[in-house]
Amino acid sequence: MEPISERPRRVFFRAVLSPYRSLSPKGFRTIMLSVCAASLTIGTGLYLAGAWPVFGFLGLDVLLVYLALKASFRSARISETLELDERALTVDRVGLRGDRAHWSLQPNWLRVDLAEPVMPDTPLLLRTHGQSLAIAAFVGPDQRRAVARDLASALEDWRTAGPEVY
Repeated sequence: MEPISERPRRVFFRAVLSPYRSLSPKGFRTIMLSVCAASLTIGTGLYLAGAWPVFGFLGLDVLLVYLALKASFRSARISETLELDERALTVDRVGLRGDRAHWSLQPNWLRVDLAEPVMPDTPLLLRTHGQSLAIAAFVGPDQRRAVARDLASALEDWRTAGPEVY
């Protein structure tokens, strides 16, 4: 007896969203070396001029720049995966601490709402049955607008595919 093979799942839309970070690890090292060199040069000059307490504060500046850049890198761990297949739209979210959340939404009554004009804090909302889920909060307005447009188009394709798909 042969195993029953499942029909391949049809995916109408898939997007993995993550915050944009323009600073690479190499750029991070370059910035930190530059900040250290500048602080050391200025601090040494001020130390030799008799303003020795300033030397410690310049070291504190280096530490604060390092911590700020590390916090920026850590915030890049956030991600959301959106996938619309034959049965549902699933949203998988990974938070700052690695915590995970999963939502499965039935696409028949799902609406994608993005208020215009799209500002940095304008939420992209998935609405269904009186409830809403905010997504893509950490991406820029242009990317949020593109996700809203592409997801709405995929939902329309899903609806016109007919009941034989699901």
